[in-house]
Amino acid sequence: MTSRPSAGPLHGIRVLELGNFIAAPTAGRLFSEFGAEVIKVERPHTGDELRAWRRTEGQTSLLFRTMARGKKSVTVDLRSEEGRDLVLRIAATCDVVLENFRPGTLERLGLGPQQLRQARPELVLVRISGYGQTGPYRDRPGFASVAEAMGGLRNLTGDPDRPPVRVGVSIGDTLAGLYGALGAVMALLQRERADGTEGETPGGETVDVALYEAVFGVLEDLVPEHDGYGLTRTRTGSSLPGIVPSSTYPCLDEDWVVIGGNGDAIFRRLMQAVGREDLADDPDLADNAQRVHHRERIDRAIADWTRRRGLDEVVERLEGCGVPVGPIYSAAEILRDPHYSEREMLVRHRVEIDTGDVREVTFPGVVPKLAHSPGSTRGVGPDLGQHTDEVLTGLLGLTQAEVDRLRTEGVL
Repeated sequence: MTSRPSAGPLHGIRVLELGNFIAAPTAGRLFSEFGAEVIKVERPHTGDELRAWRRTEGQTSLLFRTMARGKKSVTVDLRSEEGRDLVLRIAATCDVVLENFRPGTLERLGLGPQQLRQARPELVLVRISGYGQTGPYRDRPGFASVAEAMGGLRNLTGDPDRPPVRVGVSIGDTLAGLYGALGAVMALLQRERADGTEGETPGGETVDVALYEAVFGVLEDLVPEHDGYGLTRTRTGSSLPGIVPSSTYPCLDEDWVVIGGNGDAIFRRLMQAVGREDLADDPDLADNAQRVHHRERIDRAIADWTRRRGLDEVVERLEGCGVPVGPIYSAAEILRDPHYSEREMLVRHRVEIDTGDVREVTFPGVVPKLAHSPGSTRGVGPDLGQHTDEVLTGLLGLTQAEVDRLRTEGVL
């Protein structure tokens, strides 16, 4: 299924993306999916380093094709004076600028907030970095892996008798991109509502997102529990502390299933489904606060039942009883699932994997679903510099001869 084209709720917004890797490009991807024009500036010849990440064939990875879908690629050497001037001219036509360099880098390039706001005073600037634009750590280099560690997530992830582990994606980058996109949309809304009354923010807003703070922001009550109760959460494997039962359980054929039976009424239905009416009726297990003290006993009862049955039987039986249950999917299983298809979460696009080798490839759909203004994947990430001539001649009014000269001189 191919995602339906849609103007989207952000149609008419233009975004300049100066970021690399995943954090700022995640924000740019969201803007693109919901209708904004996103112009991605990349280094000449090499482009965003994401083009080479997890690449097994061709010149451009499917990771980049996913993260940059719907965007326009323009190559500009930001270190050159003419390149910097071109970027400022593009910025003057934009509503939002996204960047995820180390603090101070834009300023050294002559593209800092002062220069950008001279180009367009009401410009919204989203700045994503490891530790934020202020504070004693601002100048430290920071990738998502480090942010996940300092933000507190790694200490909670994995088994208690093993070293901390990471999830299988760059979750810190993605969270920062989501916060960056949300901050930009809030700033645009604020700008839209501003009427010059006292107290309104003058000029454009700056959105400062730190990777470690994006991670820390989703850790719920980790710090309040420690500071208020004196409790220190640690790694608990596949279960969540203070929530029983909610874990991963074994099935036949080395399959695994996740079961969430922590609601009081759901717990009773779950115990009845697994043939443990004694536990369903036990007054000591009537609510979650009591069940927490009997985690091992409850998990053992569930596992004794699931390990004697196939995954499909477990899911069908528990779903029929109104118990939240689901298999642990691989990519292949996601591709086979009809619910993904029905919800348009699997969209097909033709991709040139290598020169002359064009394949139809499945990509993830758009989240969230909007009833009246749905988003669209709008194709895949562009080839390096694919839109350079289009943007410079169409948007900035350069002649083709001027573009050719800049390319010959290494600016593009």
